[in-house]
Amino acid sequence: MKKLLNLFDFRQKVDYKIEIMSGLTVALALIPESVAFSLIAGLSPLTGLYASFVMALVTSIFGGRPGMISGATGAIAVVLVTLSMDYGVEYIFAAVILAGIIQALAGLLKLGKLMRLVPHPVIFGFVNGLAIIIFMSQLDQFKDASGAWLTGSNLFIILGLVVLTMLIIWLLPKLTRAVPASLVAILVVFGIVYFGDISTNTVGDLASIGGGFPPFHIPQVPFTFETLLIILPYSAIIAGVGLIESLLTLNIVDEITQTRGNGNREAIAQGSANILSGFFSGMGGCAMLGQSLINISNGARARLSGIIAAVALLAFIMFGASIIEQLPMAALTGLMIMVAIGTFEWASLKTLKRMPKSDILVMVLVTLVTVILHNLALAVLVGVIIAALVFAWDNAIRIRARKSIDKDGVKHYEIYGPLFFGSTTVFSDKFDVINDPDEVVIDFKESRVVDMSAIEALNKITERYQKNGKVIHLKHLSPDSRRLLKNAEEIIEVNIIEDPNYKVVSD
Repeated sequence: MKKLLNLFDFRQKVDYKIEIMSGLTVALALIPESVAFSLIAGLSPLTGLYASFVMALVTSIFGGRPGMISGATGAIAVVLVTLSMDYGVEYIFAAVILAGIIQALAGLLKLGKLMRLVPHPVIFGFVNGLAIIIFMSQLDQFKDASGAWLTGSNLFIILGLVVLTMLIIWLLPKLTRAVPASLVAILVVFGIVYFGDISTNTVGDLASIGGGFPPFHIPQVPFTFETLLIILPYSAIIAGVGLIESLLTLNIVDEITQTRGNGNREAIAQGSANILSGFFSGMGGCAMLGQSLINISNGARARLSGIIAAVALLAFIMFGASIIEQLPMAALTGLMIMVAIGTFEWASLKTLKRMPKSDILVMVLVTLVTVILHNLALAVLVGVIIAALVFAWDNAIRIRARKSIDKDGVKHYEIYGPLFFGSTTVFSDKFDVINDPDEVVIDFKESRVVDMSAIEALNKITERYQKNGKVIHLKHLSPDSRRLLKNAEEIIEVNIIEDPNYKVVSD
């Protein structure tokens, strides 16, 4: 029993009041976004609500980060639009199930550690871009049905309610943290609108959220290889987008809470949640940075808040739809604007003058791709690739050679810096084959042969010396490097005691 409690982190200290109240707040914040993302994907509102219930419940219990919230997200909705239009909702359920299987396999194969390859400027860009998206998505509440900006009393009413919500969320924590400020703000604005009989948009104006328990449903698609070919590309993208967004959210919450989550466990939980979501009429999803930050800022740190959010969301769907549909959108808009303000990494602006230009470029580019394309996975991928290329360039130009001739007339080249595909040209230019003495030593004690391009560069330089009738010795190479050299036995002199041990990556 103790092992089971430890496995699910149920033995951690829990502030039940904070967890329950924060869970209720998150449940309210999940409703409009779940409905909106469903409509983006061309699906029924209940499809998004069911997905948020299943995702939040499963990941809260089994996930690798207590306090993090998952649900139906815009990133997944955007991927599903084309599949929904071309093949219908049944194929979406099948694609979500397959995406879940891919995610679970990624977790089992411990691929979560690949998030270590995401540099900090990429995370800054991702967070800032997401904050801008959250803010911009709230601007629709200031427009009428035709898309024109509100004017007159309608504008002043919603603007006043939004500002009031934001002020409560900002000021209340300075007075007391006994209750979540966001929940108080929603209730106060709801009371003003309800008892003041103020006419403004409500959750019910988006769509009805009433329904029953998510029905178990096996996707009605042909179980053929052709179906697999149709859904596989979508499933792969959903899995990739979901994992990237979830693991980045996990890292951000880790930084805020000064604790460490488990990326591989989160991947398995996300995959399991998507599998169940597909079988229970949901559109699938991933971690939600906005809702997770609402939860964390309320003081929630345990799994209970996410469980409460999921159960409360289901209760709203089944029993409380008529009440929840009367919640003013202005209150939820104010809440999400505050989330956007809190999400944006303002510190990144202060450090612009101190950051390398390459890091600034990566951060800005990731932000722009996120905002313009709304494709978080692509934004992160672009950022990682550019950061990797910058790193490769920086290391390519840093390789150097210290040259000296000993008392016996032997010339020594002491190599500093990694030898890899990017630095082979600079490396080759270091040698004066024609004018060098008859015996040359190249020492790699302070260097490392990284890949096959480096091995090929070594083969070429040894061939050049041999063609000129000169003897060359390569010192301090790993056994792996020596095995890949064509003339290893003839040209290598190695100090066995100091012999390095590393592998050469095949490229």
